[in-house]
Amino acid sequence: MVFRQASIADIAGMSRVRMAVKENVLSNPDRVTLEDYREMLEENGAGWVCELDGIIVGFAIVDLTDANIWALFVDPDHDKKGIGRKLHDLMLNWSFDQNIDKLWLSTEAGTRAETFYRKAGWQQTGITQSGEVRFEMERRKYRTKTSVSQQSSI
Repeated sequence: MVFRQASIADIAGMSRVRMAVKENVLSNPDRVTLEDYREMLEENGAGWVCELDGIIVGFAIVDLTDANIWALFVDPDHDKKGIGRKLHDLMLNWSFDQNIDKLWLSTEAGTRAETFYRKAGWQQTGITQSGEVRFEMERRKYRTKTSVSQQSSI
């Protein structure tokens, strides 16, 4: 597996992964356009991909203008291999290195994604108008958590 920063050339692969997921499915695929991906990667933030044999099997994108996790998805055929967690950590480390104090995201309630974010230390701060669970992660808390986990693995 290769993890690297995403580029415009990766948009088709990221879009394919996004459309393959079984949870947090886009009810209207036209809601997220190729231009949205480009804007996120070139203007608003940054993204990362995981490739396996040259095929994108997971990706993450952060929107720094809104301090929001815009996307974190793994192809269902590659679940439970640590891809999502590695992409999550790459994205958060980079984001907090940009002096963002707090990030937020929302996801459907009762999903594996909700469980994933809770285990990663995200704090629920409410429910969105659309009924999704809203989470936040503070830089200070994330840095403390990752520092402790790194020390315990030494």
